[in-house]
Amino acid sequence: MRVLQVVKTSEGALWAARQVAKLVRQGVEVHVALPSSSGAAIPAWQESGGVLHFVDCSLPIRKPGTMWKSISEVRRLVREVQPEMIHSHFVSTTLMLRWALGRNHDIPRVFQVPGPLHLEHWNSRWAEISSAGKNDYWIASSRCIMRLYEHSNVPPAKRFMSYYSADTDRFSTRRENYLRDRLNIPRNAVVVGNINLIYPPKWYLGQAVGLKCHEDVIEAISRVQRVRDDVWGVLIGGTFGKSREYEEKLRRLAQDKGAGKILMPGKFNAAEVGLSWPDFDCAVHVPLSENCGGVVEPLLSGVPTIAGEVGGLPEVVQPGKTGMLVPIRRPDLLAKTVLDVLDNYGEYKRMANLGRELVSVMFDAERCADEVSSIYRHILCGGERPPEFQPQDFTQEREVIVH
Repeated sequence: MRVLQVVKTSEGALWAARQVAKLVRQGVEVHVALPSSSGAAIPAWQESGGVLHFVDCSLPIRKPGTMWKSISEVRRLVREVQPEMIHSHFVSTTLMLRWALGRNHDIPRVFQVPGPLHLEHWNSRWAEISSAGKNDYWIASSRCIMRLYEHSNVPPAKRFMSYYSADTDRFSTRRENYLRDRLNIPRNAVVVGNINLIYPPKWYLGQAVGLKCHEDVIEAISRVQRVRDDVWGVLIGGTFGKSREYEEKLRRLAQDKGAGKILMPGKFNAAEVGLSWPDFDCAVHVPLSENCGGVVEPLLSGVPTIAGEVGGLPEVVQPGKTGMLVPIRRPDLLAKTVLDVLDNYGEYKRMANLGRELVSVMFDAERCADEVSSIYRHILCGGERPPEFQPQDFTQEREVIVH
C-alpha cells in the first residue's frame, strides 16, 4: 500500500510523524509532503522512515497570486508518487488537495481532523464539507469531532474515528524537582498551572481572550493564592507565531495578579516538558476550543487535572473518574475546583492514576496506527468496518479494579 500524507508544518505535528513511523513499520509505503526541509520536526520525520517530499501543499491564503503555482506543484507531486491513498492532517492542506485535484479525483482522500475549531463556525465548516467529493473521507480524532460531522449530515460510511497518538513513553510520575529548582520555587510549595502554546485572540472569530484562556488561568490562580499562600502558578509556553505583544501582556497580568508567584518562563523543549510535569500538583486547561490536547501529558505524569467542558476534553477528563471539568470563562469556578483538588488530594491523585491508565491506551502510537491502517484497508478493499475505542468503556472497567 502506498500512501501520501500531507502536513502543513515542518515545525510541529509530531503526532503525524509518530503515526507515519508506526505505519512504515507495519509495511505501508508512506510518502510525506512537508513545506520545508528545515524545522524543529524534521529530525522526527527523517527518523520516521517515510519518503520525504518538500512541497508546500497548504492553501496560499496570504499569497493568492501563487495559487496556480501551488496547484501545479500539488498535481506534480501526486503524479510522481502515484499513491493509492492521500491522507491530509490540516484544513488548509485538505482544501488545497481538493481544489488542485478536483472533487471527482479517482484517488481516495482522507482528512484526519486534528481539532473541532473550524467545525464550530458555520463559514469554515461549510467551506470544508462542501468542497468534498465522492472519494473524500474523514477520520475524526475525537468523539466530539465525529458528532460535529454527524450533525452536518456527513454519511456514516464516510466517517471514521481514531485518536492521534501521544509519546506515552516519555512521561514519568517521578518528581525530580527539575522545575522547582530551575524556577527557584520552594520544594514544599504547591504548583498549579499548565504547559501550552500561547495563541493571541482572533478578532474575526469573536475572541476576547486567547485560545487557551491564559487570562482566566491567571485570574483563577490569583484567587487560590488569596486563600493559600503556599501556591505558586506556572504557565510554560511561548507564542505560536512571530508577534510577542500578547505574550508580554500576559506576563504583565501574571506579575500584577500573582505578585511574583505566577511565573511564565517561556518555551521548554520536549525533554524539559517531560521533566517538568511531575513538579505540578494540579494541571488546569480551560481553552475556548480544543480536541484532546493539553490534558494528556499531565495525566501521563499522574498529575490531578482540571479541564474545560469543551471539545474532546471530556472524553479524557471524565468527572469523578479521571479528573474534573469546569465551564470555560469562569475563573471563579476554576479557582474553587483547584482548592477542592488541594483539599482532597488523595482522591484526585487516585483519579489521575486512572487517567494515566486511560491515556496510555487511548493515545498509544501502535494502537492508533493499527486503527488508521485498518481504515485505509476498509476504504480501499471494503470488508468489516474498523472498531472504535470507547474511553468511557475503558474507565468503567478499570473503576471496578480500582475500588
